[in-house]
Amino acid sequence: MFNNKVILITGGTGSFGKKFTEILLRKHKPKKIIIYSRDELKQFEMSQEFYQQCMRYFIGDVRDLERLRMAMEGVDYVIHAAALKQVPAAEYNPMECIKTNIHGAENVIQAALHNNVKKIIALSTDKAAKPINLYGATKLASDKLFVAANNLVGSRETRFSVVRYGNVVGSRGSVVPFFKKLIDMNAEHLPITSDKMTRFWITLEQGVEFVLKNFERMQGGEIFVPKIPSMGMVDLAKAIAPHMVTKIIGIRPGEKLHEVMCPSDDSHLTLEFHDHYVIQPTIQFSHQYDFTRNNLGETGEPVESGFEYNSGSNNNWLNENQLLEMIGES
Repeated sequence: MFNNKVILITGGTGSFGKKFTEILLRKHKPKKIIIYSRDELKQFEMSQEFYQQCMRYFIGDVRDLERLRMAMEGVDYVIHAAALKQVPAAEYNPMECIKTNIHGAENVIQAALHNNVKKIIALSTDKAAKPINLYGATKLASDKLFVAANNLVGSRETRFSVVRYGNVVGSRGSVVPFFKKLIDMNAEHLPITSDKMTRFWITLEQGVEFVLKNFERMQGGEIFVPKIPSMGMVDLAKAIAPHMVTKIIGIRPGEKLHEVMCPSDDSHLTLEFHDHYVIQPTIQFSHQYDFTRNNLGETGEPVESGFEYNSGSNNNWLNENQLLEMIGES
């Protein structure tokens, strides 16, 4: 479905955007890939790696509605990956986080509607489910905006959906490269916030493939959640550096012991498919869909009342070898 199509990626110079571009170019023949981001240096560096004729590099911020409208002219599909993602930075600079993650999301929606873009998928995070920090709260607001945008489309073909997943192995700012850096620096120990802490884990390639598949699955309004494994932070540290001691430093502001991707309060809206979950929209005005069957013909069943998809109670756990294999693929 991506052959001869025009695809725009907001925040396209980030880890996801680069991997998404790589896979699109490797497996499909897009008419154009537009990288939309505000950092000219990252765009220059990315253009040295991806210089195919179909590539376009637009400098712009998601806070700028007019620039977004111009960039989306003639676009078929949009992946909204732009966000301020660092939890401490969001706490210290709350209005900047709100401007990018919430107002920016609204601008992407308005620009997509203005240009009759066919399909838009916004990337979310496990921190948006039962949020306890500002970053998670802004992403929850963004998720709500994209889901509700389907009620604004009128007679347009435009459809909006969300993809939510957990920690990406090897992505910028994640704990794996941080631990590797400490190992290279011959640090005395690896810091662990809590010996009980768990997280969901996915590779960048798996995340991209999941997003690509959901462009085919989506009807509009779904929050797609992949079934992915969990791992304790202590086990992760031991797998990466079995020779190093760990030191418990305490949970940082805005952190949880366990992350959630499908909250129990949404169990009445959650459907289980063979390799993913779907959280259905709470309200449907413009179109009424049967979300138990997606556009690929896959069928899902309602989960039990009170079901929660939680990294601490997950039934799928990574062992050390599997983690090292994931790191090798990242």
